[in-house]
Amino acid sequence: MKILVVCGNGLGSSFMMSLNVQKAMKELGIEGTCNHMDLASAKSEPADFYMGSPEIMDQLNDGSRKTIPLVNMFSLDEIKKALTTHVLKG
Repeated sequence: MKILVVCGNGLGSSFMMSLNVQKAMKELGIEGTCNHMDLASAKSEPADFYMGSPEIMDQLNDGSRKTIPLVNMFSLDEIKKALTTHVLKG
């Protein structure tokens, strides 16, 4: 499982969010990796799931990618709910 956390510049916010996604994955027992990058690079990077703000996910969603929009990207609870819904139950 490869999860890619995406933000506009691929620096601060996606890095912080990726730490929470990694923590949530561990707590939920999801095997895989979580990386972070900017929107332009993410368009050519294959992943099982892409996570980020609704605005970024709208720009990334081309009908072939599995995107997971998050309103509060730093909420561990919201990340865990999203992973449970999209990854574990998906």
